[in-house]
Parts: sequence; C-alpha cells; structure tokens
Amino acid sequence: MDDLLQQIGGCLICQGLLPHDPRPVLQASVHSSILIIGQAPGSKVHNSGVPWDDASGKELRRWLGVTKEEFYDPDFFGLIPMGFCYPGKGKSGDLPPRPECAPQWHKQLLSRMQNVKLTILIGQYAQRYYLGDRFDKSLTENVRNFRSFLPDYLPLVHPSPRNRIWQKKNPWFEEEVVPVLQEVVRK
Repeated sequence: MDDLLQQIGGCLICQGLLPHDPRPVLQASVHSSILIIGQAPGSKVHNSGVPWDDASGKELRRWLGVTKEEFYDPDFFGLIPMGFCYPGKGKSGDLPPRPECAPQWHKQLLSRMQNVKLTILIGQYAQRYYLGDRFDKSLTENVRNFRSFLPDYLPLVHPSPRNRIWQKKNPWFEEEVVPVLQEVVRK
C-alpha cells in the first residue's frame, strides 16, 4: 500500500489539464474499515493536502458522529476522491472531478483494502461510478433509498455548505439517514 500511495502522490496524469500543478489528496490503509469516496478536493484541501480539511469535512464528521482524530485515523477511514486533485473553479462552484483518476487508481487501492465493511458514496460522481445500473433516478432518490444499498454502500449528498438548501428541502435526511449512518459507523 505504501508504494501505491507514493505512486498516487506523484501522479501527473492530469498535468496540464488543471489550472495548477497536480497535488493528489487521499488517505488509505490496508486496515481501513470504512471507505469514503467523495468528489474531488476543493481549493482549501488542495492547499493543505489534508482530505476533507474544510467546512464540508466538518459537516461530514458531524453526520458520521466521529471526532477529528477518529476521522483522520486511516485504520478507521479511507478517504478516496473520484478525482484526486482540485479540478479548479467553474461558473457555479468547483469543476467536476477529473475522469482519469478513478479508472487509474481505485481498483488498485480497493484490492489492497480488504477490511472495508462499508463504502460511503458522496455525491453523484461516486454514486454513478459505483452503483452503475443501480443508480436511481437522482442523487436524492439514492439517498432516500439508502437502505437498499446497505450493507455494501451508503449513498450521501455532499456535505458542502452549498447543499444546505437541499438539506432544508429534505428534512428526512437529518431525521432518517444521519442516525442510521452514525449507528453503522459505530458498529
């Protein structure tokens, strides 16, 4: 795993396709028991080099019911984005994750992560990639029907502050999904 993480850390597959130099950001261990597959690092995470080191990460940790120390223990949590580098800014937020990363690296990572008991899929990119034909009509429907994907996957909306409107429109998320998520994580 250490060799693979070094290879990913030095990846230049999207060199020249980003508005900056590549800086892959992830956390993984052969012992990780929960895998979180997100979208791509934002600019703050790109600068710090620490996955989920932003407001989204704080909200995600609240949803999970874990401390920062627990979250950043790679034996507990593997943190792998669909795109390992910050993709840059778009008109209405960050650009989508670069499509090169997941096919290049995910299979190799997952083959070494044999202790994963739950994979949390955050956002539509991770859900479309991993759920394939099981992807429901929308991200909202995937999250609403999260029980149908357990015990292997648990789809979530992105915890970005930009999604607070979605959360207000869907109060069932806090009432139904978050308690189950916390229970599954604790187990």
